[in-house]
Amino acid sequence: MQDVQLSSIAVLLAAAAIAAPIARTLGIGTVLGYLAAGAIVGPFGLGGLFSTGEAKEILHLAEFGVVLLLFLIGLELRPLRLWSMRGAIFGLGGAQVAITAILLTAIALGFALPWKSALFMGLALALSSTAFALQVMEENGELATKHGRLGFAVLLFQDLAAIPLIALAPLFAVAFVADAPQLDYFAAAKTIGVIAAVAGIGWLTLDVFIRLVAQTRVREAMTAAALLTVVTAAAIMQWAGVTASLGAFIAGALLAESSYRHQLEADIQPFEGLLLGLFFTAIGMSLDLDLLVASWREVVIFAAILVAVKAIVLYGLGRWQGLNSRGARRLGLSLSQGGEFAFVLFAAGFSAGVLTKDTQSLLVLVVTVSMIATPFLLLIDSRLTRKTPATQAYDALPESTGHVVIAGFGRYGQIVARILRARKIPFTALDIDAEQVELVKKFGSEAFFGDASRPDILEAAKVGDARALVLAIDDVEASLRIAEFVTSTWPKVPIYARARNRNHAHRYLDLGVARVQRETFLSALETTKQLLKGLGDTDREAERTVKTFRAHDERRLAEDYKHYTDMEKMQAKARSDAATLENLFEEDAKETAAAAAKAKAAE
Repeated sequence: MQDVQLSSIAVLLAAAAIAAPIARTLGIGTVLGYLAAGAIVGPFGLGGLFSTGEAKEILHLAEFGVVLLLFLIGLELRPLRLWSMRGAIFGLGGAQVAITAILLTAIALGFALPWKSALFMGLALALSSTAFALQVMEENGELATKHGRLGFAVLLFQDLAAIPLIALAPLFAVAFVADAPQLDYFAAAKTIGVIAAVAGIGWLTLDVFIRLVAQTRVREAMTAAALLTVVTAAAIMQWAGVTASLGAFIAGALLAESSYRHQLEADIQPFEGLLLGLFFTAIGMSLDLDLLVASWREVVIFAAILVAVKAIVLYGLGRWQGLNSRGARRLGLSLSQGGEFAFVLFAAGFSAGVLTKDTQSLLVLVVTVSMIATPFLLLIDSRLTRKTPATQAYDALPESTGHVVIAGFGRYGQIVARILRARKIPFTALDIDAEQVELVKKFGSEAFFGDASRPDILEAAKVGDARALVLAIDDVEASLRIAEFVTSTWPKVPIYARARNRNHAHRYLDLGVARVQRETFLSALETTKQLLKGLGDTDREAERTVKTFRAHDERRLAEDYKHYTDMEKMQAKARSDAATLENLFEEDAKETAAAAAKAKAAE
C-alpha cells in the first residue's frame, strides 16, 4: 500500500471508529456502518478521498481479515466437534449449495446466458458471506442458538466448496476472453500435494513451535508467532494457486487440539476484528455508485431475487432440521446475501473467460447490495417479531453438560480437575506456565496455555457461558484482577476461589466473591487432628477440638472483614481472640471432664 498515505489511513481509522458506534446505537449493526462509511469516503462517495486504485489496494489488504477469521474458525473445530457436526456441514450445507445453485442457474438461463456461465454464476452466488453472516449473528447474540450453529455449519461447507470452484473455473470457460487459460491438471495435482504437505508438516511442527515460543513468556513473541503461523500458511497456499483463507483454516484446524489454542485466539482476535472492519469499509469504498445509478433497476431486482431465493431455500432446510418458524427465518435472512468469495470467483471467472467484464461488474454490485440488505431485513424481522419467544439456545441442555473453567493448573487446580473428570463434568483448565501444561498432559490431564488474568483469554475460554469459575492460581494480584473482571462482566457466573491467606480472602469479599477457601487451612486442621491423637487425645477429643477451632476461626474471619485494613485493630483483636479461644478450650475441657465423670458414676 505504498500509494496510501498516513492521512488516508487516519481517514479509514476515523471512519471505522465513528461509523461502528453510530450504527450500533441506531440498531442497524456495525457491518452496515462500515459499508456506509466506505461508500462515503470512497472514490465514488461524497468526499472522493480515495482513488479507485487505492480502494482496490485497501480491499486487498483488508482481505487478510477474512483470512484471520478462517484461522479462528479452524481453531474452534476440534476433530470431535467437527465429526459431530458432519451431518449439518455436509448434509445441510451441501443441500443448500446444490438447491440454491440449481435455482439461480435456472434464473440465469432465463436471461439467455450460456449454460456454463449460468452454472458458474449460480454456484458463486449460492455462497454466503462468512465474515458478514458471523459478524451479524454475533452482534445479535445468535451464534449460540440452534439456527446460529446450523448457519455456522452451512458457512463452513460453503468455504470448503469455494476452493474447488476457484480451481475449476476454467472448466466453465465460454471463450469471452481470447487467451482464457485452460484447466491445468498438473497445477491441480500440485495444489492437492501442497495442501497435504501443509497439513502434514503443520501437524508435526506447529504445536512444537508454539510451545517453544510460549516458554519464553514474552507476550509479543506469542502474538508474532500466531500471526506468522497464519501468514506462512496463507502465503504457501497462494503460491499453490489456492485462496489464502484455506491455508489459514488448515493452520487453525491443526492447532485446534493445541494447549495454546485459547492464547492464540486471544492474540489474533484484535487484529481480526480491526481488519474485518476495514474489509467491510473497503467493500463500501469499491461500490461503483455511477454504475449503481445507471443500472439501479437491474441491481435491485437481481439482488432481491438472490436474497429471496437463498432465504426461502434456507428457511425450508431450517424447518427440515427441526427449527421453529422464527429460527428458520433468522437462518434464511442471516445467510441470504452473496459472499466475499463471490468477488474472488467473479474475478477468476472473468480471467478464465466465463464472464464478461460488464457481467462481472454488475454481479459485484448485486452481491454488495445483498450484503447491505441483510442487516435491514434482520432488523425489520426483529421489530415485527419481538414479541415472539426467542429460539431456544442450542447449548441449553441439562446443567450437567456445562463446563467449568479452572484458572491455574498447579497442585490445587489439578485436584479439582481430577474430581471433575471422574464425575464426567467438562472443564477448561488454563495455566500461564507452558512447561506445566506440557507436563500434566503427559499424565493424561487436559490443560491449555493462557494467561487467565487477561480478559481476552477469559472470553476465549467462554467464561460467560461456564457453570463456574475456579480461581486456583497462586498469584494474589492476578487472581483478584480475574475476580474483579468476571464479577463485573459475568456477575451470574459463580466463583470458587483459592485464597493465599486471610487478607487475600478479605480482598475477595470486597469483590463480592463469597466462596473462598484458604489454601492450607483444611490440610493444617487435618494435620493438627492427627497430632492431637498422637499426643494421647481420643478420636472424639481431637475431632471436637479441631471442630471448635474451625468454627471460631471462620467466625473471626467474617468479623475481621469489617476492619481488615486497620492494622492496629486487627492486632488488638488477634490478642483478644487468642484469649477467647483459650477460654473456649478450657470450657470445652471442663464439659468433657464433667461428662466423663457423670458417665463413670452411672456405671
